[in-house]
Amino acid sequence: MATTVAGQPAPAGGDAAPEGNRKKKTAAEQKQQPSAAQSEASGEKKLSNAELKKKAKEEKAARRAAAKSSHPTTPGPQQGAAAAAASSAEGKGAKAKLNKHDGHHLSPTATAGHARSVLRSGPLPPAGAARDVKPKVPECFSHLSMARRIAMTHADKDVNPAVLALGQHMSTFAISDSITRLEATLLAFKKVIDSYTTPHGATFSRHFTSHVLNPQIEYLTACRPMCFSMGNAIRWLKLQISKIDIDLPDSDAKKLLCQSIDNFIRERIALADFVIVKTAADMVDDGEVVLTYARHHLVERALLQARSAGKRFRVILVDDAYERVGIQLAKTLAAAGVPVTYASDLGALRANLREATLVLTAAEAMFSNGAMYARAGTCDIATAATDMGLRVVALCESINFTERVSIDSLTYNEIDPERNTEDGFRLLFDTTRDKYISVVVTELGNTSAKSVPAILRKLEEL
Repeated sequence: MATTVAGQPAPAGGDAAPEGNRKKKTAAEQKQQPSAAQSEASGEKKLSNAELKKKAKEEKAARRAAAKSSHPTTPGPQQGAAAAAASSAEGKGAKAKLNKHDGHHLSPTATAGHARSVLRSGPLPPAGAARDVKPKVPECFSHLSMARRIAMTHADKDVNPAVLALGQHMSTFAISDSITRLEATLLAFKKVIDSYTTPHGATFSRHFTSHVLNPQIEYLTACRPMCFSMGNAIRWLKLQISKIDIDLPDSDAKKLLCQSIDNFIRERIALADFVIVKTAADMVDDGEVVLTYARHHLVERALLQARSAGKRFRVILVDDAYERVGIQLAKTLAAAGVPVTYASDLGALRANLREATLVLTAAEAMFSNGAMYARAGTCDIATAATDMGLRVVALCESINFTERVSIDSLTYNEIDPERNTEDGFRLLFDTTRDKYISVVVTELGNTSAKSVPAILRKLEEL
C-alpha cells in the first residue's frame, strides 16, 4: 500500500530508482568538473614552469654575453634570443615565479625588463679587482721596510690603548726621531704594566712577555720599523722581566719594573742628553760659523746653550729639501739672537761650507764599524766638509749604538711612504763612513767613530 507525504501520493518503486540514479549522476558530474579544471590548470602550470626555466636559461646566457662583450649596446645573437624569449613570455602571460633571494613574486614582465636592463648595463667589473693599486717596491729593495698606517680595528685585541695611539703617531711621523720614539714607547709600556693582571695559575715573569708585551711590540713594528734604540731598550726590558722572582707578588713586580723604566729614561736619555748638549756647546767658540743640517733636538739645545753662555757665533742652516723641518729651528735660533743663514736645500752646499768653520750633526744610530746612520743628506754634507778640511762633529746617545755593521745606505733603511711612486722612491736615512766623522760626542765622552765597539763592550759590563 502506497504512503502519502504532505497529501501527495508517493511514486511507485520502479520510478523512484531511476530518479535516484539521475541525482547521483548529477552530483558525480559536478564533482568531475572541478577535477577537470584542476587538471587543466595543472597542465598550464607545468607548461608555464617549463617556459620559465627556458627563459631563465636564456637570460643567464644573455648576461654572460653582456659581461664578455666590449660593446654592450650592440645586441648579439644571444641577447636577441633573450629579448625574444622575454617578449614571448610576456605574451603568453606566464605565472609569477618565487624569487629565491628576497622571497617576493616577480612577474614575467618585470623579469623581462630586468633582462633588458642587464643588457644595457654593460660588462660587469671583475669581482677581485683592486680599487687602489699601490706602487710596488723593486725586488732588489724588498728588504727595506716602510711605515704603514694600520687601522685600530685591525690591531690585536691585546694591544693597549696607549700603544694604539702611539702606533698611529709613529706611522704618521708625528713622532719621528729615535730618542723621542724610545721615550714614548717606554712610557706606553709602563701603562701596559700597570694595567696587567696575572691570570690564575701563571706567573708574571713567565706570562707577561709572551702574552702581553710581544703583541704591543708587533703592533708598533707593523706601524713603523723599530729604531735601534727601541730594539736595545726592549731587549733590556725583557731581561729585567726575566730577572723577577716568580714568588714576588704582582704589585711589587709591577712597581719594580716601573721604577726600572723611570731610571732607564733618566739615566740613558735625560742625563745623556744633558751631558752631550753641554759638551757640544763647549765646542762652539766665539766667532764660530756652525753649519748644521735640518733639525735635531741635540743640535738645537747645544746651540741655544752656547748662546745662553754668552758666545757670539753664526749658524748656516742647510734644510732638508723634502721636509723643510729646519725652518722652525731657524726661527728659534733667530729669536734667541743667533744670526742664521738659511739654505733650503743642498744646492749651494760647497759655497756654504767655504764660510763654515764647524759642521755639527746628529746621528740616529752608530754601527759597530764606525758608520753613522742619520737623516738622508747627512753623508753628502760630511763628505764635502771632510774634503774641504772641516771638522765634522756627530752627537749621539750610547743607547743608539748597535753591534750591527753597515757599509752602505741600502743594508738598513726605510722607504718614505709619502714619496713612493712607480718611478722611484726616497730613502729616509743614509750611512756615513767613519773616515768622514772627526769626533763622536756621547754621554761617556768624546771618542772617534772607530771606538764604537769599545763603548759597546763597556755598556755590557754596566
